[in-house]
Amino acid sequence: EAMNRTIEQYLRSFVHQQPSNWYKFLAMAEWSYNSSPHSGTGITPYEAVYGKPPPSIPRYLLGSSSNEAVEDVLRTREEIHTLLKHKLIKAQLAMKEFADRKRRDVQYHEGQLVYVKLRPYRQNSVRTNKHHKLSKRYFGPF
Repeated sequence: EAMNRTIEQYLRSFVHQQPSNWYKFLAMAEWSYNSSPHSGTGITPYEAVYGKPPPSIPRYLLGSSSNEAVEDVLRTREEIHTLLKHKLIKAQLAMKEFADRKRRDVQYHEGQLVYVKLRPYRQNSVRTNKHHKLSKRYFGPF
């Protein structure tokens, strides 16, 4: 589910000018996802599966192919890859800015009483009744 949302975000930020051609960029979006380090693990999904860093996509050098069709494909791939990198960075900054709007910097000290927000629908250990959506949202003070 989370991976699908991320791939969808990659595609959305990349194909907004050509939405009917999304399938052409799916492989590049998948590669970007699988070769990017994830905050939860600190490594790429590729490394988690294969135990080694993902191979890098070689950079295209203008005129490196004698075949014109191959040259066009490589040039297009390089343009797509560069554009995708810029758009992903822009999307990440926008998401961080949006998330930071809802956050506040709070310092807690030892001995201070606090309420704990638990999510019974996610944390089975605190589920108290059948109607967990109607349960208390905060527990404490602790």
